[in-house]
Amino acid sequence: MERLATTPSFLILAIYLLCSIKWIQIQTGAAAAAAAATQELLKGFTATPEPSISSFQPLLTDHTGNYSMGFLRVNRTLLALSVLHVPSAEPLWQADMARLARWSESTQLFFNGSLVISDPHTKVFWSTGTNGDRVLLLNTSNLQIQNLDQSPTVLWQSFDFPTNTLVENQNFTVNMSLVSSNGLYSMRLGEDFIGLYENFEEDIKQIYWKHGALEAKADIVEGQGPIYIRLEAGGFLGMYQKGSTPVDVEAFYSFQHPVPGFRRLQLEPDGNLKGYYWTGTNWVLDYQAIKDQCELPGSCGSYGLCRPGSGCSCIDNSTEYNSAADGECLPPETGNLCSRIEGQSKFRVLRRKGIELLNKELMGYETTSSLEQCERSCENNCSCWGAVFNNASGFCYRVDYPIRTVLWVGDETKVGYFKVREGTGKKAESRFGLVVGLLGATVLAFGAGVVGFGIYRAWTWRRKRANGLREDDAGEVNPGPYKTLGAASFRSIEIEMT
Repeated sequence: MERLATTPSFLILAIYLLCSIKWIQIQTGAAAAAAAATQELLKGFTATPEPSISSFQPLLTDHTGNYSMGFLRVNRTLLALSVLHVPSAEPLWQADMARLARWSESTQLFFNGSLVISDPHTKVFWSTGTNGDRVLLLNTSNLQIQNLDQSPTVLWQSFDFPTNTLVENQNFTVNMSLVSSNGLYSMRLGEDFIGLYENFEEDIKQIYWKHGALEAKADIVEGQGPIYIRLEAGGFLGMYQKGSTPVDVEAFYSFQHPVPGFRRLQLEPDGNLKGYYWTGTNWVLDYQAIKDQCELPGSCGSYGLCRPGSGCSCIDNSTEYNSAADGECLPPETGNLCSRIEGQSKFRVLRRKGIELLNKELMGYETTSSLEQCERSCENNCSCWGAVFNNASGFCYRVDYPIRTVLWVGDETKVGYFKVREGTGKKAESRFGLVVGLLGATVLAFGAGVVGFGIYRAWTWRRKRANGLREDDAGEVNPGPYKTLGAASFRSIEIEMT
């Protein structure tokens, strides 16, 4: 009887397991088919962002599955067309870092020969401007649009339009630039050097790091074309002009030591250029162009003073530097002091001894006979934000861009003169003064109320006492004992006031 009772349960379990296995097989086959279908995009392809996606919506993968192109969700409401390193979810390329589309069902990506992002408001938001047959993502993370007439021809590729990252075996030419994700810094090539620049408004760029070609194995020959650089698998950034022999080698920590993973070089939001390699589980720092924190252009923010080994303070020596807040001594400035708007060209002056500019070796200078002459050359120039004078050499370094971090050296023969736009930094002081004023007014009002109440109580008491005495004389009422105002507790005053 027990055997007959358990048989149906066994059959039901067996049937359930068989159905489950079949369902998994169907799902696996569907997933594989979907993966195969998204390894290329053909004409007629369209996609819109899914509202339920919180981070990344893949649209196209390479055949290894290591890289994916799709919609990257930025700050919940914006969309960036990006190529990601899938194992780490690290963005390697973005269609346009300066302008982002909205994460909305009305935003659309389509391929009609060009890869296009559009929405009803801006129409064509971004486009490759091509007439190709397919979109392909290579196993190098390079996104390509190809023409398939006879043999595949590359019409457009993401490797020609890097954002803030270079990857292994990607060429970087004089026509390209890397731009940090916050837009403050950029990397460009000169005739024989790699340069890092701080970006300001009105297309002002100030170099703060420079690496020139050593030309140890090959020389740069004038008229033989521009240089280019490439991140090599051997653990170095190679600079080339013609052929395969580098004119310079910028070695990484793992130089000539094989590493198992993929390499990338990134211009970071703080302005440093860093190299990494992938171990299979995490990214390992393998190179940094600037090793001293004080050599980074914005390490202590606007009007900040960096002391090697001691951290940040402020040029004016009175404002408290708060790294936990925005890391700024004064709000960042833009533009210049040439404005005709009332008050926009007025400034006050900060002076500080014992400082110098971080990048003075890369700046021009003029020789002046005195500190006063150096200061006047800046004072009368509305595009000048400051100057640093070396009393020993007579060199006057003029700063034609808003003041950022300067370096403390302790040599009092080096003196800085810095302009601060009138009104900058006053807002917090005004707010503090307003709070103090309101608090003082409250205290005064309360004090006046207490005094007034005391006078009123004394007057009332005198009146009652006078009346009481008159009534007592009549033999009708005795006022009994009482407390003077001076003997009353503050709590009893509060109770009586209520």
